[in-house]
Order: sequence, then structure tokens, then C-alpha cells
Amino acid sequence: MYNEKILIVDDDDKILKILKHCFEREGYMVVMAMDGEEALAAAKREQPDLVVLDLMLPKINGLDVSSILIAEYDMSVVILSAKGDELDRIAGFRMGVDDYIAKPFSPTELVLRVQAVLRRSKGKKQEKNGSIVSGNLRIDSKARSVNIDSEIIELTTKEFELLWLLASNPKQVFTRKQLLNKIWHSDYHGDENTVTVHMRRLREKIEPDPSKPLYIKTVWGVGYKFQM
Repeated sequence: MYNEKILIVDDDDKILKILKHCFEREGYMVVMAMDGEEALAAAKREQPDLVVLDLMLPKINGLDVSSILIAEYDMSVVILSAKGDELDRIAGFRMGVDDYIAKPFSPTELVLRVQAVLRRSKGKKQEKNGSIVSGNLRIDSKARSVNIDSEIIELTTKEFELLWLLASNPKQVFTRKQLLNKIWHSDYHGDENTVTVHMRRLREKIEPDPSKPLYIKTVWGVGYKFQM
């Protein structure tokens, strides 16, 4: 049985009942809301571990709600919506949503994907002492060191700065231009391919299989994010 609490937000009562049944059957606690205002009130009151959120909501739309949930409460958000437009997906990933599932959907698949998000969130944490632990990977900002299974990984200055920026902003997608400006600074007039090359080298050092990265994910058409 699970102890996590899930907030489900949808203006379709039938979908709410189906998802409530599916998640409760798996042992989760479930809270429901039918519009954006109710969702924000429930999130503040109940402090759920994850929010399943429809985009097309009355009063406050889903993207605005998810932006507040992530920025103010640092909550995990899974978007569930009939809107399949690429711009909506990109907007959601840029603000830090964990997953995006289009309607019609399989309730079983949704439950599995929510479970995957919750496992990632529990397994990765940013510590107050300036270090980040993600699975077997440990990044220490004070010592500027990276360890995998206690083995020291030698990174260049730029590689470490790239890794720390991504890892300290989990789920946030950065474009190559943003990374170029933040790591090489705005006065650097380089090619965005510089980021691509450094990212490839970084993955070769920290990923068990660089062709199937666990930590640094490519969001196609957008950029990169640190997977939580």
C-alpha cells in the first residue's frame, strides 16, 4: 500500500470517478477538484505528493494552475488533456511538468506513469548542505565534485557547471541558447553547438548508457532537463 496523496483535477465528473477508483485501488489517497480555483485551494490545503491536471479547466486554465503548483509548492504535475498541440506540451515541459498524457488515455497507463514520477521524486533529493543526490550520482557544489557509487568522476569546469545548473533546477527544460548564456555568459558569441558537444561529453562521463541517458534528458525540439 502507498501513503502518497494524489490530487486529480478535471471538469469531467466521469473521469474523476474513474481515476479515483484506479488510484484508490492501488492504495493512494485521492483528493479531487473540478476547476482551477478549487485545484489551487485543494493543493494548498492537502499538500498532495502529485497532481494529475487537465488543461481545459473553468475559472483558471490548467497551464496557469500548473505554473503556480510548481513555482509556489514545488509539486509534481502530470498533465492530462485532450489538447494535443505541440505548443501546449512545450509550454508545460518548460515550466517543469513531469509528464504529459493526451486524452483518450488508458487509466492503467496513467497509473503506471504516475507511479514512475513518484518513484523518481522520492529517489532524488536536493540536500541543504549544497549537494544533490540522484540514484547513484552525487554532486557536491562546495567541493565541486561528482561521484558515482563513491567513484570520483573528473569533469571540466564547464561540464560541472552544466550539470549543476540542470540538477539544481530539476524538471526545468533549458534551451541550448539559455545554457550558452548562463554557462558561457551573455557576452560569449559562440555557437549553440558548443552546448551540444559539452553535453555529449558530460553524458559519456556520468551516464551508464549515454545513448539512453538516465539523468540528462533531451526534450526534442526544446532542449535539456535533469530527470527527476
